[in-house]
Amino acid sequence: MTSFPIPHNYAGHILVASPSHVVRQRVLESLRSPVRRFEQATGGAEALVHLESGFWQVLFLDRHLPDLDAEELSQTVRQRFPGIEVVLLDPESDAEASGRSTVVEGVQDMLLPAAHSPHSNLEDPLPGMISNSRIMQPVHHLARLLAPRNTTVLITGPTGCGKEIVARAIHHLSPRAARTFAVVNCAAIPETLLEAELFGYARGAFTGATQSYAGRIQTAQGGTLFLDEIGEMPLGLQPKLLRFLEQKELQRLGSAEVVRVDARVISATNAHLFTLVREGRFREDLYYRLCAFPIEIPPLRDRSEDIAPLAAHFLAKFAAPQAAPEFSAEALQLLKTQSWAGNIRELQNVVERALILCEDEVVIRPEHLLLGDSSFRNSG
Repeated sequence: MTSFPIPHNYAGHILVASPSHVVRQRVLESLRSPVRRFEQATGGAEALVHLESGFWQVLFLDRHLPDLDAEELSQTVRQRFPGIEVVLLDPESDAEASGRSTVVEGVQDMLLPAAHSPHSNLEDPLPGMISNSRIMQPVHHLARLLAPRNTTVLITGPTGCGKEIVARAIHHLSPRAARTFAVVNCAAIPETLLEAELFGYARGAFTGATQSYAGRIQTAQGGTLFLDEIGEMPLGLQPKLLRFLEQKELQRLGSAEVVRVDARVISATNAHLFTLVREGRFREDLYYRLCAFPIEIPPLRDRSEDIAPLAAHFLAKFAAPQAAPEFSAEALQLLKTQSWAGNIRELQNVVERALILCEDEVVIRPEHLLLGDSSFRNSG
């Protein structure tokens, strides 16, 4: 049996590249840990196409590819996609003749640390998070793994799934916790103002600049800068952000002074950044700088175990302590069957509306739940 190095990996998105269907199937069958996405490629060029079309965490690469040299490809992948673990598979020499291949037993152990195997206790949720679901375990584990480091983190996931909460948890668990957690929503600030808001400006830099302003980046000195909706950053401003990420220095508008800033950067997006790169709307070099380590948060529809505790939390948040109603079993079951296009934010809105509609009743029933995409959109 041929062995290969076992990386300290986690559940997530898995890509297997091999010309042998048997090899690909054996890897799939070995992945008994939670895997959110599994795709296959028959050669190296096809694998590269997959890698450029999404966030991947592990690439299983057959040494015997029909088109590219596996060793060279693995080096290319490690350079272009530094957040991906590459595992070289070495099937038995007679695999094609016998229709068999050897994949090391216990492949699933590569995807979740031993402490997080299906047979062990769940890791505690991150500070500020309410989660009992196993699918969120990689998020909790990776955030704690990254917290003591200065690694740049990109948090992805649909709108309303809790990306900022994860970012705040990483900051809270880090040596930077006592310093500032500065938030910039790149979609909420007009393009004409975003540069000044991020990098600051000197007095007299433009009409109305009656005094100097340090900017959000410098405010995060010693702490963490959280760039929300990073995919909305104007293309013309991206080189300046790239320079800060590479050099840890900036210049305020209207000033020649170079200021060095020690701030960890965590960004978040619900957009597919590499698609924006291919469309010419996002710089490729900035993409790779931001994506040093990606964390993807699954949508609420994949986290049914979290719905009841989240609903109870929002109920306690909005209700007077002495008059908080309870959810009926039917109401909770109905909540668990929803697709939750707006994720946790939509659930919060539904609970708040239900509390109003139930008036003085002590039980929230299904008829109190205004559900569906239309009610979420109309809720603002």
